[in-house]
Amino acid sequence: MQKFEEIKTLLDNSSIYYLIAVSMDSTYNYVNSRYRSIFDGMHGNLIGQHYSVTIHPDDLHICNTVSSQCFSDPENVYPAVIRKHDGKGGFIITQWEYKAMFDQDGQPVGMFCIGHDITEFMQASFDLKSANESLIKTQLSLAQITYIQSHWVRKPIANIMGLTMLLETMEMDPAIRGIFDRIDESAKELDEAIRKMSISTK
Repeated sequence: MQKFEEIKTLLDNSSIYYLIAVSMDSTYNYVNSRYRSIFDGMHGNLIGQHYSVTIHPDDLHICNTVSSQCFSDPENVYPAVIRKHDGKGGFIITQWEYKAMFDQDGQPVGMFCIGHDITEFMQASFDLKSANESLIKTQLSLAQITYIQSHWVRKPIANIMGLTMLLETMEMDPAIRGIFDRIDESAKELDEAIRKMSISTK
């Protein structure tokens, strides 16, 4: 519970991340301002409602599976990708990290989850595909493509990797450490992919 309180203090008013807590009866007992602003308008006050009200029915088994993993292995966090109602008859795609909560006596009291909307990132991937097609149509030289990959794409990744190097020296909650490790790993994988792309165009 202490871990959750610390994270709640950090992310209660986040403009990017969702933070929720679900009791053992599967009802919401906390949602941060970001989550509330997106989903309360569709479903009303979520506190006390079953968590499934916001979720695509076909994804409920994912929640159950990941929750079981968390209670079986309480020291770790587990990822999940869940579709949520968008209020327009469609769905947004959200990515989460699940962590089981226990009281001082070691009894399970619920689940807290940190998440964010990745629909926009999928759209960004589509935009990048369109950009690549435009590059082909305009017949940019390999040197120009290499320059774009090295400077436009790799620069922000290098910045992220620099920040993760700084954060690695700091003390952090194990739940935050799990998220940090995934960010660090993903940044390194993307940096390596960009390097290989640059080599292949030379």
